[in-house]
Amino acid sequence: MEDFQATKPIYMQLADRINHKIVRNELRAGEKLKSVRDMAVESGVNPNTVQRTYSELERMDIVESRRGQGTFVTEDKGKLQQLRDDLKNEHISNFINQMTEMGFSKNEMVKGLQNYIQKEGE
Repeated sequence: MEDFQATKPIYMQLADRINHKIVRNELRAGEKLKSVRDMAVESGVNPNTVQRTYSELERMDIVESRRGQGTFVTEDKGKLQQLRDDLKNEHISNFINQMTEMGFSKNEMVKGLQNYIQKEGE
């Protein structure tokens, strides 16, 4: 059973979770996703919600349905790289917006990131 935020539709939150698994290589190109029923039970949501999630991912060309076989992660490396880039840019944008709201300049953000990365490298 998964926790969901009230601010975003559940099907989109499921899609985000699947996309993150793909970017982390927990789901690989060509790999089969769980059946709608299994994903619904695991997530604690209605199967129609999972079907909507899979349909949305298919519309985005992240997954493809194969009649009688199930839903699979695309094998299109370009699409997977685009997904990776999109998620990276989304997180960077969120970070910059939050830091800007707190009053940090771009220069302070860059220096902060550089210091953080240097400390993590040790």
